[in-house]
Amino acid sequence: MPGGRLTQQERQQIALGLADSLPYAEIARRLDRPTSTITREVMRNGGPTAYRADLAHRATERRAHRRRPASVRGAEAAPQPHGRDAEAVAEYEEAFTTVLMASGLTKMGARVLTCLFTTDAGSLTASELAQRLEVSPASVSKAITFLEGQSLVRRERDERRRDRYVVDDELFYQATIASARANDQLVEIARQGVAILGPDTLAATRLENVARFLDFISESINRAAEQAREVLHTRSGTTRE
Repeated sequence: MPGGRLTQQERQQIALGLADSLPYAEIARRLDRPTSTITREVMRNGGPTAYRADLAHRATERRAHRRRPASVRGAEAAPQPHGRDAEAVAEYEEAFTTVLMASGLTKMGARVLTCLFTTDAGSLTASELAQRLEVSPASVSKAITFLEGQSLVRRERDERRRDRYVVDDELFYQATIASARANDQLVEIARQGVAILGPDTLAATRLENVARFLDFISESINRAAEQAREVLHTRSGTTRE
């Protein structure tokens, strides 16, 4: 699999693929690149409807020229644990953030969640997050409020009575169940519409079909989450230090 930055020709191929409504995975396969590379490239350069190969190429060159000195200084100031490659970690965090944004998270919410997931402890204080992300505490607070509302992080107090924001295995289960509950609310409101609009009307039929579809999805999500829950608590073969 080739590494390094995308070439201008590859960006032109991405633009052609988007114009043909190809999924990111297919574009990535044709270029022999990771799907995350294509997702990140498109999302940071206008999205699938506004992506332009020439503009994306020039923007990338400008960012590389502007950020390289800062990246070098940052790598020297904060060496990575476990012998990790600082540049590789930074690129992975950017890719992870991009994928989270594509799933619907705000940029800051995605950055905070990425930071928590890629921290060995799985938890950080607001000040630690602000320092790592080089943003204001207010930005972190706003992102945390949103993530808590989506059951994607939880808050706990440490021995110094500081709030710590935590991602752990159980949160994925809780977030999945919360998604199913949101579906249940849509099922309920759709069926209210069936009664109000009249069961023999086209609008009511449409709403009833939506309700039945989402009802089936919710039931499947709940069943799958319960069956797969133990996977979240299965330790891998890697050693924890």
